[in-house]
Amino acid sequence: MTRSPRHVLLYCAAIGGMLSLSACGKDHPATAPSQPAAASTAAPAPTPAPTPATASSAPAMAPPASGSSTASVTPATASSSAPTPAAATEPPLTVTKVTLGSAVNAEHQVIRAGNRFAANDNTLYASVATSGHSSDATVNATWRYLEGKGQLVSNISQSIATDGPALTTFKVHNPDLWPEGKYQVDISLNGKPVAKQNFEVKKS
Repeated sequence: MTRSPRHVLLYCAAIGGMLSLSACGKDHPATAPSQPAAASTAAPAPTPAPTPATASSAPAMAPPASGSSTASVTPATASSSAPTPAAATEPPLTVTKVTLGSAVNAEHQVIRAGNRFAANDNTLYASVATSGHSSDATVNATWRYLEGKGQLVSNISQSIATDGPALTTFKVHNPDLWPEGKYQVDISLNGKPVAKQNFEVKKS
């Protein structure tokens, strides 16, 4: 079989092209495209947040002072430099009342008072009430019979010391009958007359 020259040339050209392409592939090998850097699958470690300061539930206590482990609460004391008030002047002793009678109770208080007595009231009393202050006072009771020349019946003194009201009772006793007539009791304090009481004795 006789081939046409045109077909041969085309065939050769086709083969030459394939060879040329093959030669190009051998002389310049294709470089594989570089793969992109693999993305990191691990998440970046988070930056640790600063640890918040712990709030204290109780205030910090200061250490106790050296040598003392106990607190002592002492009330404030008034300054000694404050002026001292002057002491109040105590009232002097004075006689406030004189009561006559023919009977007294256990406290020497007159319970049967009067200024007229029977001749057979053998014991008579004079109760002297005082008030005020005294460390050493003398109360005196002088009994007198006023009929005639004013005969002295009795003269009695009593020392007392008191810081307030007090009661001093004097008595005179006659085992016989009292003479009828008028009598008087004079009361003095520290030698000074302060009171007097008159009474009368009549027949029973």
